[in-house]
Amino acid sequence: MNHPATGIDTTRFVELNDGAHPVRIEYQWLNAERTDAPIALFLHEGLGSIALWKGWPQMLCDRLDCRGLVYSRPGYGRSTPRRREERWPVEFLHRQAHDVLPALLDALGIGAEERSRMWLIGHSDGGTIALLYASAFPEALAGLAIMAPHVFVETMTVEGIEKARSTYETTSFRDKLAAYHDDVDSAFYGWNDAWLNPEFMHWNITEEIATIVRPLLAIQGYDDEYASMLQLDAVETAVPHTRLVKLTQCRHSPHRDAADAVNDAIAAFMASHRT
Repeated sequence: MNHPATGIDTTRFVELNDGAHPVRIEYQWLNAERTDAPIALFLHEGLGSIALWKGWPQMLCDRLDCRGLVYSRPGYGRSTPRRREERWPVEFLHRQAHDVLPALLDALGIGAEERSRMWLIGHSDGGTIALLYASAFPEALAGLAIMAPHVFVETMTVEGIEKARSTYETTSFRDKLAAYHDDVDSAFYGWNDAWLNPEFMHWNITEEIATIVRPLLAIQGYDDEYASMLQLDAVETAVPHTRLVKLTQCRHSPHRDAADAVNDAIAAFMASHRT
């Protein structure tokens, strides 16, 4: 059922087999009644969830005249938490792009025709997942708009994630983040331990994403505390048809720090590529 004022569908759950263990995925439709409209699928950041997006996906979908699909990845939000003994491997983002996301689309009955009209909207880790999906399934989407993606590991990224761990363990940040996750330690340490794994320093997907053929918009702020503009430049080198938007007075979350500029850029980009 849709909320009468906003068109936001109530949160639902779907069961997937995530490797050896079944998981429950929390998802939500926006503007669900628009079955004729293309889908904008939102991929959240490393500590994100449906709830942490807040109202931005609905705002953007209304601007784009799209249906929206928002979900919390395993380990986040109200989806199945990460098992306490589980340590996500270096390839954890590949697993989300190559296995979990396609399985979710299958479970929701989103077929090839709908996928070919689907736009991916990804932030941070979600932007990386969008890139990996688009490179692995080059025809199974219409295009993608990503914000603050990671395609290789910079020293400043590791330093920012180490600082986040200290903040989580010594301040009220954990309590604030707990409002968005059923198991906040699952979300935080799954992400934090993976990025601080020494093996992750060698992670680099710049060659892999060169197979992307669909329209690609990449957005980042100059004041991003987790990465430099070398990330966007590397994306453009790998995928020369990329459209870059570099924002001043903007940190790691462009959709929060510069929402109007981001919405304008995504709307103009999609309009220029939609048939």
